[in-house]
Amino acid sequence: MSRSTLSVLLALAATSKFALAQPDPADPTPLVDKTYAYPSGIPYQVDYNTAAIRGPQTGYNICNSTTENQNSLCQTSMVNHIDDFCLWAPATPNSTIADTEQSEVAWCTKPGHGTRLIPNGALQGVQMLRTSEYIQITGFIDQTQVNMNAQDYGGELDPHGADLRGNPLGGLMYSNAFPSNGGNNNTYQQVIDWTNFMGGNAFCITICDPASSSANQSAYCQNIYDRMGCSYNMPSNGQNGTFEVCDADLKTPVGIYVTGGVTMTYSQPATAAVVPPYTAVVPASSNCVSYTSSVLYAAIATVTPTGVSASATATGSGTGSVKSSTGTGTAGAASSTQTGGAITLGVSTLAGLTGTLFAIVFLS
Repeated sequence: MSRSTLSVLLALAATSKFALAQPDPADPTPLVDKTYAYPSGIPYQVDYNTAAIRGPQTGYNICNSTTENQNSLCQTSMVNHIDDFCLWAPATPNSTIADTEQSEVAWCTKPGHGTRLIPNGALQGVQMLRTSEYIQITGFIDQTQVNMNAQDYGGELDPHGADLRGNPLGGLMYSNAFPSNGGNNNTYQQVIDWTNFMGGNAFCITICDPASSSANQSAYCQNIYDRMGCSYNMPSNGQNGTFEVCDADLKTPVGIYVTGGVTMTYSQPATAAVVPPYTAVVPASSNCVSYTSSVLYAAIATVTPTGVSASATATGSGTGSVKSSTGTGTAGAASSTQTGGAITLGVSTLAGLTGTLFAIVFLS
């Protein structure tokens, strides 16, 4: 794909991202346009308008030592390094992303952010990819330890949503990991565009460099392919049981593919089955460094796990192909097993406009 062709497609991605969005009249300013210096400029709540259709956010954005506990409702998240990142997950045990996406709270791997902490042993494999435009972290997790139902195949969280108020409402993201931060680990930049998929005992999160062009941020942190999961939005070869950091080439933005020498764009249907006409390619990586999880996450070694282990209840088998659910739930999802192979997060065939489920297959 030529650089000029990719530039055009990146621009199209930037414009299409907001095509179906309808701002809430009571709060018409998109979340991505609400910027705050960390920590002094952050308000108690970013989204406090009680007249808004979905109401105000349920948590708060000023997070510090007084809010740091396992009942924290902090909605200011961080992604810095493999040993210092947060995921969005429910505040109440046994929840599904579909039911709680607007009220998720931050769960982090390190104290000091005023959030809940991910319990010891919940993270079972993590890969961090560093690129010139974004940072991507994918991994395996016992999702019951972050209050998710063991059978939930989850969905996407991002700072957009149908009303541009984000999921979670008012959720902020910060980082000190980008070159544009000047290597200062004590200061944080607000990340404008990010996306986080949770479910099926796996996760993936990408944060885009706020110093990059808006077109590149929109393309590499897409939010309109929310029914296509991590395998298309954040292709990865991360392994269960492995904790590593790698440099990586840029991925081809989700929805863009080449067939017969012609660059094409796939648009996710609103309600019909999602059947992408291509297979996502994992970008090349290099300079990988492996770590021991007990060393990476020593700060959460005493955080006691809660809930029922997902490994005791997960069923089904992964064969490398996407399968629809044979159950009686509200949306289709692939079956799941963990075989120590690469993460491949597949496509839900019947996911609705809300709930945004995504399927997962683990390849051996």
